[in-house]
Amino acid sequence: MITAAAACAIVTTTALALPAAAVPDRPQEPGTSSEYVVLYKEGVSLDQARAAVKAAGGTIVRENTDVGVATVRTTNARFTTQAARQGALAGAASNRVIGKAPKTPAVSGKGVEREAGTQGPVRAGKPGKGEEPLAGLQWDMKQINATAGGSYRTEPGDRRVRVGVMDTGVDGDHPDIKPNFDRRLSRNFTVDIPADANGDEVDGPCEDEPDKSCNDPNDVDENEHGTHVASTIASPRNGLGMAGVAPNVSIVNLRVGQDSGYFFLQPTVDGLTYAAKNGIDVVNMSYYIDPWLWNCAANPADSPADQAEQRTIIQAAQRALDFAHKRGVTLVAAAGNELVDYTKTNTDETSPDFASEPGEAPYERTVAPNCVSMPSEGENVIPVSSTGISTRKAYYSSHGNGYIAVAAPGGDKYDTADGKPDDRRGIWAAYPESIARERGELNPDGTPNTTRVLRDCKDGTCAYYQSIQGTSMASPHAAGVAALIVSRYGRPDRANGGLTLSPATVERVLRGTATATACPSPATVEYVWYRLQNGQWVKNTSTQTCEGSKQRNGFYGEGIIDALNAVKR
Repeated sequence: MITAAAACAIVTTTALALPAAAVPDRPQEPGTSSEYVVLYKEGVSLDQARAAVKAAGGTIVRENTDVGVATVRTTNARFTTQAARQGALAGAASNRVIGKAPKTPAVSGKGVEREAGTQGPVRAGKPGKGEEPLAGLQWDMKQINATAGGSYRTEPGDRRVRVGVMDTGVDGDHPDIKPNFDRRLSRNFTVDIPADANGDEVDGPCEDEPDKSCNDPNDVDENEHGTHVASTIASPRNGLGMAGVAPNVSIVNLRVGQDSGYFFLQPTVDGLTYAAKNGIDVVNMSYYIDPWLWNCAANPADSPADQAEQRTIIQAAQRALDFAHKRGVTLVAAAGNELVDYTKTNTDETSPDFASEPGEAPYERTVAPNCVSMPSEGENVIPVSSTGISTRKAYYSSHGNGYIAVAAPGGDKYDTADGKPDDRRGIWAAYPESIARERGELNPDGTPNTTRVLRDCKDGTCAYYQSIQGTSMASPHAAGVAALIVSRYGRPDRANGGLTLSPATVERVLRGTATATACPSPATVEYVWYRLQNGQWVKNTSTQTCEGSKQRNGFYGEGIIDALNAVKR
């Protein structure tokens, strides 16, 4: 069995063995300007690397000197071949075509699944002593003992601890995020992409943006995903809505995802290096780096150009992860929603999921265990699987013995007696009002008209919350507990004015205080869930097998995280 760390090492070694001549150029229309993410070879000077980019016909438009990665623009149709011949460059990955006009109005559907339907009215009930008004819906916080009677009393978090939300952005003005939002440190590392290389709309025309710009502010989330994640980590105890795992820590928006839900290499690299240099203690990464779900060094199903691109993604992302880890950043990631065991051979039908070159489209390929999903299978990353309200592994959650570190609540709306969805069994967290209005989910008086959305008001201020599910929702619970660990055991960080604790220590406490949870018996589980299609309930099934011992297995890793256990020593 190959662990995530070993897999990454194997792929990197393979990458160095392939000759430059095996990397042909991608097709490109004459005169078209394209972008590439270029990886500088380790040990070369910046002057050498920059000269090599120029010699290959490229112009640097963005450069990360900390890890040796640059975004390069070129009209040279033979850029890939010529870059591979430069001794100072280690690889190049296609980024995007510039200047294509959208030909369809359809926005990409990539992102979290927002299930419809519920099995009864959604009511929070009367809050208990010291609880927030909507705490009755937070079965997830009860499952990990992040409650008024649990970790909140022992360690609610320290404002000097900073959690970087590497996501689609954070609504910094959401009333249940704003008190803990660090606007000064927050950054946006992305630029909106109007359309892909095939002319299909991605983020939409920049003219449609409020400021008519492709560069969004650092306190905006036009997707929903990042705001939900931030709320789960650190919504404050302020008498409004609900509280997060670590209600007193600071949230820093490190936007690395597009409005459409895509996450690309250069923003991830830039977000990680920024976190490392600015005193961020924990980052949450609830995504994989597009366009490849799994990156393979030498998959026969992939063209030599695609193989080279995937090797570049692995190497560049790992450099950035190493840079952050060595400088005190604890790295937490979602395990994935593919319903598969990452330590086995799988079929990938979704990659490449973004057309960076004309005519590019997903195709079916077999991926071996040594193909890796980044960043979750990167070295020193903590991959988190998802549980439902019953503590069963969520039906959608990917898994694997030796892959999963810990488990956390991510929601499972089908964790019901009859397999039909119930919004109450998702994860409730903050939702940008602007998106709710855009989607027509609010009545004229501001009340929600869907069971997925709730509103809570205090002193004339109203905030909105929604129920969604995914390992994207599990990972921030673990990131929140990691922030509590730094709050409890960290020491002053003189360089950045906060607290700091080595990522190895944080991970050891997180794993060591989790509640060991055995594989189900029998270990092979048939998950059953029903979805409405054309007014009819349609049955879906998935058979998944848990491997390992109670102390460490493929469904739960070393157990379900426990916020109180992590801070009560």
